Amino acid sequence: MTDNQISFKQVDVFTKVKYKGNPVAVILDGDSLTDSQMHDIANWTHLSETTFVCQPTDPEADFRLRIFTPESELPFAGHPTIGSTQAVLENGLVPKHDGFAVMECGQGLVKIYINDSELYLTLPNPQLVDLSESKLNQLSQSLEVYMSDIKLGYQINVGATWYTLELKDAQSVLDCSPDFEKMSSVIPKGITGITIFGSQSQGSDTDFEVRSFAPNEGVEEDPVCGSGNGCVAVVVQKDSLLNRDHYIARQGTCLGRNGRVKVQFSDKDILVGGSAVTCINGDIYI
Repeated sequence: MTDNQISFKQVDVFTKVKYKGNPVAVILDGDSLTDSQMHDIANWTHLSETTFVCQPTDPEADFRLRIFTPESELPFAGHPTIGSTQAVLENGLVPKHDGFAVMECGQGLVKIYINDSELYLTLPNPQLVDLSESKLNQLSQSLEVYMSDIKLGYQINVGATWYTLELKDAQSVLDCSPDFEKMSSVIPKGITGITIFGSQSQGSDTDFEVRSFAPNEGVEEDPVCGSGNGCVAVVVQKDSLLNRDHYIARQGTCLGRNGRVKVQFSDKDILVGGSAVTCINGDIYI
C-alpha cells in the first residue's frame, strides 16, 4: 500500500527568531484526511495545536482551518491562526481581498490583516463574565498564589474560553508555580484553561507578562498563546489598564521562549498579532 504524501510546515509564531516563539504544525491538505487521522497526527506532533488547511465552504473565505490540541478540536485559537496564515501565504495563496485574508473556522469567519512581515487577526466578539469569589479562591489555590495577589478575574470566551486573571505585577506571574493536578480539577469541560498576566516594571520593552495553562488540553503551559492574549486584551480595554491604543505582551519566559504579542485597539475591533517564521518545511506520510 502506497503512503499518501501531504505537505507540512511547522511555523514558529509571535517571534522573529526561530525556536523562540510558539510552534504550530500545519498540514496543508486537510481535506484528504479523516477526523481520526487528524486526531492521531495532532496527538503525535504533541504541540499545543496542529492545524489542517481545508477548502472553505463560505465564499468570503480564503481557506478553512481545523484546529486540534493533543486532546480535542477547538473552534478557534490565536497562534494557529497566525501560523497557518503564514503557511498558506508561503504556499502560494493569493487572498481574495486586498491587504487581508479571511479564515473560516468553527467560530466563523476571522479576518487576518497582512502588514509587511506581521499578521494581525481580528479577535472574535468576546463574551465576558465576572468570576465569583469562590471560583477565584479555587483558581488561586491551583496557581498557588494569594487571593490578595489577584487584581481582576473573568471568564472570557473569544472562541476559546479562558479564566483570565490579572496578578499584582509581572514578577508575580513569573513566580507562579501551579499545581497542575489541582488545576485540572477546577477547569470544567468547555474552558480551555487559565491565563494570568501582570504589568511590567517601568523601563521594560513590553507592557505585560503573560502565562497560559491548559492541562486538560494536554498542554500544561502554552509557550505563547494567541487566544489567551486576546482575553488579556479584552481586560486591558474593559478596565482601561493602559491609556493608549496599542501594547506589547511578553510570553514564554519560564519556558525559555521570548514571544512578543502585539495588540492594537480600534473603534470596532481588537487586533492580535506579530511575526511568524517557518522552521520546518516538508511532507508527512499517511
